[in-house]
Amino acid sequence: MGLTTTKENESKCIDSNNNLDHEKRIKQQNYDVMLPKNEYRFMKTIRRWERDVVGFETPLRWINIFLISTYHLVYALCVTYCFMHRIHIPLISYVHGLFFGWMAGFGVTGGVHRYWCHRSYKAKLPLQIILLVCYSMAGQNTIYEWVRDHRVHHKYSETSADPHNANRGFFFAHVGWLMMKKHPDVVRKGKVVDMSDIENDPLVRFHTKYFLFFKLAFCYIIPILISHYVFGDSWLMTIYTETVIRVLMSLHYTWSVNSFAHMWGNKPYDKSIMPVENWVVSLFALGEGWHNYHHTFPWDYKAAEFGNHMNATSYIIDIFAKIGWAYDLKKASPSLVHAVASRKGDLSIKRNVK
Repeated sequence: MGLTTTKENESKCIDSNNNLDHEKRIKQQNYDVMLPKNEYRFMKTIRRWERDVVGFETPLRWINIFLISTYHLVYALCVTYCFMHRIHIPLISYVHGLFFGWMAGFGVTGGVHRYWCHRSYKAKLPLQIILLVCYSMAGQNTIYEWVRDHRVHHKYSETSADPHNANRGFFFAHVGWLMMKKHPDVVRKGKVVDMSDIENDPLVRFHTKYFLFFKLAFCYIIPILISHYVFGDSWLMTIYTETVIRVLMSLHYTWSVNSFAHMWGNKPYDKSIMPVENWVVSLFALGEGWHNYHHTFPWDYKAAEFGNHMNATSYIIDIFAKIGWAYDLKKASPSLVHAVASRKGDLSIKRNVK
């Protein structure tokens, strides 16, 4: 009896070691597939450290790490400088900074997310142009890249094909995914996801062709010039508020949907998925934090059950709908929401928020 137990334990240990070796080999294969071509020789040592010592699944994007880290370092230095020299930011700087921030945020939430990615409503040309300009102020990727990654995220949420898979931890979901090469599964699925509507959109093609111009002009140059010449801010204050604070905060509000809204909150609509309802994220991300609902009904233009409840994006879309620039707004009927929530959701969560 004792001998049999010993043999069984040894067999389990061997199987466990084989599984670990297999997983390690898979990770190394994923890493090798995504290894950048024609790198400098000195990078070989760094890549061996990344793969064999730390165990990263994909190579790090060192340029992105440098840029993102530098942005945060500059922010910290600016805050320290203002504190040490008792420099007070004028109220008007907060006001126009908040206004530009809201415009950029709406370009992300109402534009590239709810309009271009999910096609949850239709927009006439004037509104499309507004969305394009507002999105350009956010300082993010091209519309094509944003939509492709987000569609893959919805279709393969919390799997290896999810660009910001929350199962890999808070930091990865928040910003870490931008600091390393995409998992091979993300790349494979990204190549086959349907992007025909984006590819055939003449306005998006125009924006993509002149993407660098739009980004530099509307995210940095124009806000700086307006802040200085219209509101009278000094060049130093203008650069600090418009290129550091506003852009950095805007990025973090967007990233928080991928991290906070996938980890901390409740699940009244579908308790089997990771996305949650997080009112704090909704407050700062213009209504994008009602994420359990959004992943359950991704085609609903409100991205939430309760229209304008802490949902500035829906409120703005409704205004454009009243003047006819937004139309065919898609909604999940109350009966459908109730049926799905009763079948899949956490019934202990009250949804009758007003």
